[in-house]
Amino acid sequence: MKKAKSAVNTLPVSSIGTLALTEETGIRYVDGAHAAAVPCTIHAPVDGGRIMSDRAYVLINVQPGRTSDVVRALSGIKQIKTIDPCWGKPDIIVVVEVSDQDALTQLVLRRIHEIEGVLQTDTHLVYRLKASNPK
Repeated sequence: MKKAKSAVNTLPVSSIGTLALTEETGIRYVDGAHAAAVPCTIHAPVDGGRIMSDRAYVLINVQPGRTSDVVRALSGIKQIKTIDPCWGKPDIIVVVEVSDQDALTQLVLRRIHEIEGVLQTDTHLVYRLKASNPK
């Protein structure tokens, strides 16, 4: 089924020239179609201050018996704010803060995936829901 085409909203720009998603912009597909989105705020400062960094949860599965080695290697990465080894799957959950999504990609693919013992990661980018007015 082909998606209906509609106009794509222009994203607002913050005071420092970085895109700030603060309205219902939806998802634009390659063919130009546009799907409605949940109102949300990504990157927009709450108090008009500087743009926040991207935060993500990275769930890491490791080879049996390698959790301690992987935790030690992860502790040397400055963008990782917390490291929590846990029972079951995933074996380790980390919270990372990076400047943008490109930095997140580099962190996960070039730093975390290259650690000996890491089998798989599952990355979840954090966003804040935009406050809505009750009707």
